[in-house]
Amino acid sequence: MTINQNFRKYRSIWISDTHLGSRGCKAEFLLDFLQHNHADHLYLVGDIIDGWALRKRWYWDTFHDQILHLLFERAQRGTQVTYVSGNHDEFLRPFIHHRVTAISLEDEVVHTTADGRKFLVLHGDQFDGVMQFARWLAILGDWIYERLLVVNNVYNRLRRRMGYPYWSLSAYLKHKTKSAVNFISAFEETLAKEAKKRQLDGIICGHIHHAEIRDIDGVLYCNDGDWVESCTALVEEWDGSLHVVRWVESKSLIPVLN
Repeated sequence: MTINQNFRKYRSIWISDTHLGSRGCKAEFLLDFLQHNHADHLYLVGDIIDGWALRKRWYWDTFHDQILHLLFERAQRGTQVTYVSGNHDEFLRPFIHHRVTAISLEDEVVHTTADGRKFLVLHGDQFDGVMQFARWLAILGDWIYERLLVVNNVYNRLRRRMGYPYWSLSAYLKHKTKSAVNFISAFEETLAKEAKKRQLDGIICGHIHHAEIRDIDGVLYCNDGDWVESCTALVEEWDGSLHVVRWVESKSLIPVLN
């Protein structure tokens, strides 16, 4: 693989909900992000490979291959790569505490930032009541969400032809729906309480496809977003500060609470 000379180096990077193996994955954007951004610690925070989608129909293109190749190559070259499983890649959970090549498989980990803060890192589905108590409803919701992503892809092909940049219609609709907004808020508060119960400074997760960093009752809640709608990642600078990167918008950093 050719090393891109115009890359940014961070202490840590978190990405989740890439959904490799589904047509909704923005694999080209993700590959571009990984080629331009390096870190000593790379956390894959669940739903990286979409086992649910692959069981229904096989979809795997060259971009998906290149992403996996790049991740394995980074791990073999010394990047500490940790794969924290989620609900769509739950088939990996029986193999936690094992390694695939140089990638560590875990269910959750604690990350210590450069400034000494401790963050619980997990996917977050463990605290989603729908996932835990009404799995059939989660699968139905996933089917509806896939249909919405198809509409989103068609919409953005039209935007490209008209010379407009990518914009997530599905994310916009989701965040304008009151029930979805209430669910996101309840999810964030539940995870923040879990971190506080464990006497940690914060929590880093994925699952709900909504990048966010905010203080909740003295706990720093961080969500790295997704790569099917918003194309976002969480990064740690060398001083321990955290930022959200929104890759397709401006390839710039958005400051956050510390």
